[in-house]
Amino acid sequence: MKFIADLHVHSKYSMATSRSLDLENIYIWAQIKGITVVGTGDFTHPAWFSEIKEKLVPAENGLFKLKNELEIICSEKVPPSCRRKVRFILSTEISSIYKKKGKTRKNHNLVFVPDLKTASEFNSKLDAIGNIKSDGRPILGLDARNLFEILLETSDMSYLIPAHIWTPWFSMLGSKSGFNSIKECFEDLTQYIFAVETGLSSDPSMNWCISELDDVTLISNSDAHSPSKLGREANILNTELDYFSIRKTLKSGDPAHFIGTYEFFPEEGKYYMDGHKKCNIRLSPFESMKMNGMCPRCGKPLTLGVLNRVEELSDKPKGKKLKRHHPFNSMIPLEEILSEILKVGPKSKKVQNSYFSAINTFGPELEILNTLPEDVLKKSEIPLLGEAIKRMRNRKIKISPGYDGEFGKIRLFNKGEID
Repeated sequence: MKFIADLHVHSKYSMATSRSLDLENIYIWAQIKGITVVGTGDFTHPAWFSEIKEKLVPAENGLFKLKNELEIICSEKVPPSCRRKVRFILSTEISSIYKKKGKTRKNHNLVFVPDLKTASEFNSKLDAIGNIKSDGRPILGLDARNLFEILLETSDMSYLIPAHIWTPWFSMLGSKSGFNSIKECFEDLTQYIFAVETGLSSDPSMNWCISELDDVTLISNSDAHSPSKLGREANILNTELDYFSIRKTLKSGDPAHFIGTYEFFPEEGKYYMDGHKKCNIRLSPFESMKMNGMCPRCGKPLTLGVLNRVEELSDKPKGKKLKRHHPFNSMIPLEEILSEILKVGPKSKKVQNSYFSAINTFGPELEILNTLPEDVLKKSEIPLLGEAIKRMRNRKIKISPGYDGEFGKIRLFNKGEID
C-alpha cells in the first residue's frame, strides 16, 4: 500500500504550539494534506498520554485510530475530496541537554514505540530521571546514547531517529552544540540508528556528501507546531500499513518500499545560511569564513547555518549520491503560493477561501503540489495556480535564504509579472 507518513508532530502541550493541536484536528488536517500515517507526538507528557488513551483505539498492528464516534464528528469537517483513513503512530520528541567531552550538547531525538504498555513503561523511566510534565517535548539532562539505551531496554522494537540533524542549536550534527558524527553521539549503539531526519533547512542532496549517512535512511517530517503545518515535509512509503512494516522499511531503506520524500526548499528553512538576526546580517559560508565567524556589526559569534555545517563535514564530492538514496520533491506550501498570487497574507480570509476552494476541487494539498497533472491545474478558477505550481516543480524560483531563526522568503513571479 502506498501512503504518506508525517512522523514528527507536536501536541498542544509543547511550548510554542497552537492550542488547537489536538488529536481531532491532527486527524482532520492529515486528510486535508493527504497524510495516512501521522505521529501522535508528545506521548511522554502525562496529560497528552491520557488523551491518547482516551481518544485512540488500536487499529492495524502497532497503529491507532480515533474512536468511531470522534471519527464521525471530525469527518464532517473534511472535504469529501480529501477523506481517507488516518492512522496514528506513538511518537515523541525528547530534548537532551548534557555535558560530553568537555562541551555542552543539546540534541533532539524522535522516539517511536509499538504499544501503549511500552510507552507507559518508558514514561515511568524518564519520570524518575527528570521533569516530563512541564513540556510536551521534555528537556532532560540525559546523554542521547543513554536515552537510546533506556528505550531499547524497554522494547527492542522501539526505535530512535535523530531529529532535524543539522539545526545549529538542538541537533546531533548542529554547529552550536552537536557532534561531528553519529558514532560520536551514540557510541556503541550507533549500529541501531537506521534513519535520521534531515530537517527543513536541508534536503537529501545536501546530505549525500556525508559518507557516514550512506548507511541510514534520510527521512523528512513537518515538525508541526500547528495543525495546518502538517505535511510541509513528509515521507512516501509503499508497505503494509502497520508499525512493524514501517519500521522495517525505514531500517532497510529499500527503494521499493521507501519511495522518497516531500521537502521544503532548504533555502526557505530558518537556519540555511549563516547570520545574525539582531543585526540583520546574512552571509554565505565563504563570507562567514572571511569574518572568522564573527558578526561584522556587533562582533559577536554568528549562528553558522546548515549549509556551512554540511560543507564542514563533507567528505564526498557534491552531487554524488549516497548508496542508500531516494528521490525527493521540493515544495512551497499552498498557502504561500496563493498568498503570492493574491497579494495578501497567507492567513488572510482571501487566501483561506482560495485554499479550501482548491482542495474541495482537486483533493489534498500534497497531491495538488506534487502529483496532479498540470493540465488539470490550469483549469482552476484560481488565476495562475497552474503556472505557479509548474514553476515550483521545475524549480524556477527566487529565494532570499533563511538564517539565524528567520525563515527564507520564496517567490515564483517577478515584480509586476502577476499583473
